[in-house]
Amino acid sequence: MIWLLFAFIGPVSWALSTHIDKYLVDKYFADSDTAVLMVFTAVVGAAALPLIWVLEPSVMALPMLTVGVMTASGILYMGAMLFYLRAIQSAEASVVAPLFQLSVVFTLMLGWVLLHERLGWSQMLGVALIVGGALTLSVRPKSFLRAFKARLFALMIAATLVMSLSTVAFKYFAVEDASYWGTTFWTFVGEAVFGTGILIVPGQWRKFADLFRRNPGAMLGVNAANELINLGGGLAVRYATLLAPVALVSAVSSTTTLFVFLFGILLTLFLPQYGREDLAPANLIRKGASAALVAAGVFLAQG
Repeated sequence: MIWLLFAFIGPVSWALSTHIDKYLVDKYFADSDTAVLMVFTAVVGAAALPLIWVLEPSVMALPMLTVGVMTASGILYMGAMLFYLRAIQSAEASVVAPLFQLSVVFTLMLGWVLLHERLGWSQMLGVALIVGGALTLSVRPKSFLRAFKARLFALMIAATLVMSLSTVAFKYFAVEDASYWGTTFWTFVGEAVFGTGILIVPGQWRKFADLFRRNPGAMLGVNAANELINLGGGLAVRYATLLAPVALVSAVSSTTTLFVFLFGILLTLFLPQYGREDLAPANLIRKGASAALVAAGVFLAQG
């Protein structure tokens, strides 16, 4: 199924982006406010607006309601990512990553309520296996319980709920108006609005300018490439939501953690200066079991 190919482009892109993020944060952004990072996402989205406008001039002719909702969808997406970055600042990635799978649950609920989507029992089992596989890979029960914090949990509930609402809103209005690029255009407008809002907060522009002045190459080069990778993954997943139920697409997207570990293993073996992964036998067994669960879930999710 073509939707499955597009759905997998997302987690592969986001896993690659995660390792680039780790490298950038460790090297350039260790002492910076996470809100500043969101400005670069806004810049990439804003740069794409003229191109979309040229390719699809009808984006300016959409109904005002659609324009407003899709702009809000872009703002919601940026807000969700900001919640996530705030959460990951206060806890290890191995604690935060499992909580991100809550997005599958919220997307399933919102798709059922707002889009009237129905899943068969085999598809629901597939969703459960994919989420279970991702959790098996990510969770270490003792460390997870020890690290649990109410603030962290609240931040991740907010991030995943807002992200799911943005995804479902995108599908609803894209299908309603049959304009994929139109809704994408106005989503990017919302992201640009969010980025502009960050910069007008007192002190944020100075932080952004200082980072740019000290590391112009990284800011313009590596970070721009990273945002383009994120953009490509996001566009692929959004297109997949037009071809299949959003709950299925969200479930496939939850395999990001698998690819994060796979890329981590490759970096450890071939480019250890850019990233390391624990290759102890117990961890490899856990990863193998997780991969098997996810593979079975994807098979069932195809329906």
